[in-house]
Amino acid sequence: MKKLLLTCSFVLLAGLSSLSAQTQLVAHRGFWDREGSAQNSIASLVASHEVHAYGSELDVIITADGIPVVHHDDEVQGMRIEDTSYEQIKDIQLQNGEVIPTFESYLQKFTTLPDMKLVVEIKPHKRVVNEDRAVNAVVALIEKYQLENRVDYISFSMNICKELADRVPYASVAYLNGEVSPADLKRLGMDMDYHYKAFEKNPTWIQEAKELGVKVNVWTVNDPALMQSLMDQGVDFITTDKPLEFNKLKAE
Repeated sequence: MKKLLLTCSFVLLAGLSSLSAQTQLVAHRGFWDREGSAQNSIASLVASHEVHAYGSELDVIITADGIPVVHHDDEVQGMRIEDTSYEQIKDIQLQNGEVIPTFESYLQKFTTLPDMKLVVEIKPHKRVVNEDRAVNAVVALIEKYQLENRVDYISFSMNICKELADRVPYASVAYLNGEVSPADLKRLGMDMDYHYKAFEKNPTWIQEAKELGVKVNVWTVNDPALMQSLMDQGVDFITTDKPLEFNKLKAE
């Protein structure tokens, strides 16, 4: 009996280890939490590659004159980006001294960084027409650099997700807002990229998604204990500001 219990325990631990091994790292706005880096900077993209992230996440907004730029907030220095020309914002600096990057400059650097994906978040815009313009511009640039197989897409906007699911059916498109069930996302042809609190409210969703073949990413997870719990549940990806903490857990 004791031998049987030991065998069962070994199998259980092996199963948990296997699930943990499946979970991959996404660096939130790149790996920015170190000297010389900044959120959504090209330096953070390079740093993500250095820590062997599956993907480096970034945020994209389109300017009034049609230039997709990499920036999280919809405003910068009191100017709403979608209503502002690129010329008006192009010299604004990030915390590390870089200027706000264009999405194209990001892609140009990304082409030099093998074995990593971009996780492109197209931000909601105030006007739906600008969301559609952003989708068209982002996809066109990715096709220009022949990076279709190296990009995953995410958005809080269901309109953007639907546009992407139609335009790039070969790519993973994940919804961020947290209220749509795994079954409904499956019907929409989308994956799941939710804040960890969404899974606290809906504790069956991770398992349901796995059974349906819907990929699960959880954001933004900075607590090592929570990272480990999610790894043990076999989520596909964890988005974090603390990639070194993630890698430490994976190595244990």
